Amino acid sequence: MSTMTSVRHIAAPTARVFSTVADITNFSKAVPHIVRVDFLSEQRVGVGTRFRETRLMNGREAATVLEVTEYIEGERIRLVSDSQGTVWDSVFTVVPREGGSELTLVMEARPHKLLAKLTTPLLKGFIAKALEKDMDAVKAWCEARHA
Repeated sequence: MSTMTSVRHIAAPTARVFSTVADITNFSKAVPHIVRVDFLSEQRVGVGTRFRETRLMNGREAATVLEVTEYIEGERIRLVSDSQGTVWDSVFTVVPREGGSELTLVMEARPHKLLAKLTTPLLKGFIAKALEKDMDAVKAWCEARHA
């Protein structure tokens, strides 16, 4: 198992930050390399929401199906995906801080197929950089709307 953590202080209210990460429609507007979101469930927010997120990665489109498995309004959301032999378990947590909010993303990668067990450790640096870009984009999006 591999765990990656990213934290940002965001000069915006907790409700705005949570809404940005917990509503894929908002998240896809905040993160510029998400090119398309297709909902696979009737539900659009909260536990049970399933969607296919398509991102531009190294000039190519890559799609992943994600499901919301935990949702605590205003505080925490967990997204889980099983892709390419690895379970990707991402938890966004938002807490109020002086001057705004603190957003934490913890992503665990749990490879369960042989090839994934070999390649996931090699991809950790690339994935960590992508997570940092996502967090920077969320920070910029939330702060621009709060200004």
